[in-house]
Amino acid sequence: MKNLGMGMMRLPLLDENDFASVDYEQVNQMVDAYMDAGFNHFDTAYIYHEGVSEDAFKKCVVERYPRESFKIATKLPLFVITEESQLEPIFADQLKKCGVDYFDYYMLHNVSGFTEAAWKNVDLYSFIQKKKEEGFIKHIGISTHGNAEFLEEILFEHPELEFVLLQINYLDWEDDGIQSKKCLEIAKKYDKQVMIMEPYKGGFLADVPKEAEKLMKDYNPDRSVVSWAMRFVANLDACVVLTGASSLEQLENNIWEIKNADPLNDEELKIIEEVSEIINSNITVDCTKCRYCVDSCSEDIDIAKIFDLYNKEKILDDKTGWTQYGNAYLNYSKLPDVGIASDCIECELCIEECPQQINIPEVLKDVAEIFETEGYGFEN
Repeated sequence: MKNLGMGMMRLPLLDENDFASVDYEQVNQMVDAYMDAGFNHFDTAYIYHEGVSEDAFKKCVVERYPRESFKIATKLPLFVITEESQLEPIFADQLKKCGVDYFDYYMLHNVSGFTEAAWKNVDLYSFIQKKKEEGFIKHIGISTHGNAEFLEEILFEHPELEFVLLQINYLDWEDDGIQSKKCLEIAKKYDKQVMIMEPYKGGFLADVPKEAEKLMKDYNPDRSVVSWAMRFVANLDACVVLTGASSLEQLENNIWEIKNADPLNDEELKIIEEVSEIINSNITVDCTKCRYCVDSCSEDIDIAKIFDLYNKEKILDDKTGWTQYGNAYLNYSKLPDVGIASDCIECELCIEECPQQINIPEVLKDVAEIFETEGYGFEN
């Protein structure tokens, strides 16, 4: 059975509009269910949940379970690093926030063109290697959304790396930009362990278009849509599959799915190819809701939330003028101190942070055109 990792990037919230308002009581229940199921790999990062994800790990795991019972993976935030003097303080802060003496897995976070200023101008690799030699890290690696050519360059130049965290799912398997299949092959070429992130592509593969769902259900009515995505990744050559559950129910479903993830047969793989074509024809914005862009927005626009509503609106394609998603957008716009799509000043900082390479300002113009209308309560 493949190891299921509990990602701590999309934890349940007390206030859906405040990503620092983690529902610790429910997270405790999730951690207990996860550990009781025989799993123990937690994945967090310095920037997740507006900086409180590592604190949540400490509160819900470290303070409730013995150190030898779990493994913790976290990441050095390349997004904020401009000089070497930042490394020691951030690393020390992470140890304190997580409440541990060492990290089992430590990564350079999102090594890609978007974080080039950090990994080209600061000797990050020597830093994490030094921390490993000092006993503060057991295994060093990177997370990346770069393509196969980029990954190979990194692994060739840095043989000291032991593992890579890659975005892999059936929708991105043959994608020309993300190149999940090719990246997995490169990692194996250099004999690196692989951890898988985004097996459901930020929820896209848990809520596919009706036409795609029908293909799956016609073939096997007893299997959930999610099971197809899990079975695809669970049978690849990887050591951990990370899922970011936002509720106890989601986590329990993930546990069941990975424990029952028998390999896909040839007919099912063909169906997945058809499903991918349908999804790609329906997805308007290829956003996985990682929220990296949100932190860079000077206008406080919750880009991930807005894109989620926009995608659902476009898939629904309701011509009557009013939908629940437009109403949700209106409700969001009335919250204090939030920006809406038309507030975008096109600074393009968000583009630099986006692993999916989305032209966010251009899409926000389309969002405003759809939602910010009289039909949804906006004044022209």
